[in-house]
Amino acid sequence: MAHEDKQAFFIKELQARFDVKLKEQELSIVEYWKSHLDKILTMKPEGIASLQLQIKRISDMMTNRIKILKKE
Repeated sequence: MAHEDKQAFFIKELQARFDVKLKEQELSIVEYWKSHLDKILTMKPEGIASLQLQIKRISDMMTNRIKILKKE
């Protein structure tokens, strides 16, 4: 019984650490992409075409990152 309690405690502890790490990584990712979008917000585009170009660049960056992650 004590062995099972230790295992359950270890699993709970491991799950808690995993959840914290996952949250930290998600926060990092969201902050990264938000910084790119904030750059667009501060720009003064001369027209819709330049704004679309900036959005396209971010979209391409995301596409490349997705491809890299799928390869790993």
